[in-house]
Amino acid sequence: MTPGSIDTAVTQDNIHATVCIKGYTERVRPDKEYTNRLKHEQLRQYRYQDVNPSNYEQDHLIPLNIGGNPSDPHNLWPQPRQGEWSSDRKNDLEFVVYKMVCKGEITLQEAQQRIAHNWIQAYKDWVPSHSYYLPKHRRNSFQH
Repeated sequence: MTPGSIDTAVTQDNIHATVCIKGYTERVRPDKEYTNRLKHEQLRQYRYQDVNPSNYEQDHLIPLNIGGNPSDPHNLWPQPRQGEWSSDRKNDLEFVVYKMVCKGEITLQEAQQRIAHNWIQAYKDWVPSHSYYLPKHRRNSFQH
């Protein structure tokens, strides 16, 4: 139900003027009123048994920091805060893949496609081998 969607204004040629600039995601992130309303709608649409919105993070499948569309509902979904593949795990992937893209280790398009196709597999492929990119407080709690 969430195939992902990209921001076509972000390209490989302009990443160092867009996503790789500190503060980029804050400038493009949709307001909480919009994402909270969408979270409530999607909790019903996805037929989650637990419909307590505080148990979910309204997340971008393709992260904003690698050119995910900020407001397209096709790129947003209520991600559980608990469980093996929690929002913390996805956030670790987002941080690692951002570093990989901005350092030129992978292309923007590869990162976007791999995460949209299967973010859990992308996590398994990239986070353990690049855990040194995680912030120190996450690196210390990182589990392979």
